[in-house]
Formats: sequence, C-alpha cells, structure tokens
Amino acid sequence: MGAMNTVPKIWTRETGLVEKRDLWAAMRHGFFGRCPRCGQGKLFRAFLKTADHCSVCSLDFTPHRADDLPAYLVIVIVGHIVVPSILWIETNYTTPVWLSFAAYLPFTFVASLALLQPVKGAVVGLQWALRMHGFDDNPPDGIPPV
Repeated sequence: MGAMNTVPKIWTRETGLVEKRDLWAAMRHGFFGRCPRCGQGKLFRAFLKTADHCSVCSLDFTPHRADDLPAYLVIVIVGHIVVPSILWIETNYTTPVWLSFAAYLPFTFVASLALLQPVKGAVVGLQWALRMHGFDDNPPDGIPPV
C-alpha cells in the first residue's frame, strides 16, 4: 500500500476561481465543428478525427474521449425519426417492398452520416464544458494519462 497524503487541502477564494464554461455554447460550437472554447478554430482535421489543438486559442483536444457515444446518439436520433415514419407510411399506404427498401435504407444511411460529425463535436464540447477526461485545469493526482 502506498502512503496516504495527509496534508489537508486549504480552499481559498483563489483556488475556487475557475474559468466559467457555458455548456450550451460549447456544445453548439462543437456541433458546428468549431472549438468549444473560442468558437473560431476548427475542431476536426478529417471527417471524425479531431485536431490536436485549436489554431486560434491553442486548446488541446487530445484528452477528449468521445468513444462510441456519438454513434449511439445518432442511432437514437435517426431511429426516432425513421421508425415512426416507416410505421405511419406502412399503415396508411400500400407500397411495394422494393420501393420501401429503396427509400428507407438510403435515407437512414445518409441521415446517420450527416449527423455523426456534428454529434461528435457536441460530445467533445460537452466534455470540455464539464471538465471531463483531461479538460480540467488541475487533473487529479495518481491517475495516469490514457
């Protein structure tokens, strides 16, 4: 067992002062592919690859851990649009199976691809605004970087 740090932390006004981060603005900036902090620099260097840092304010994007959350959110969003639409069309109209597949599958594919990058940007903005996964100015001691 390692030795416990018994030195108490002393909280002062200065230690409590941190940069205020607007959650909705950060998510909106990320949704549009911009830096969550300044809203100016590009968040992505490729379709789903985040840049290393913001070209305007030098915010480091490498600690983000969006992982599979954007894909799950896109499935939920597109599913809530496509499934009720399919059910409504199929119960009210008689369409041939080939026409159904020719319409539903491409729409689902295109909608999923169109939403994937904006949703990932919003997740990165959420992580930055909530100081998650290394976006905190003072990371806790004893936790190795990922």
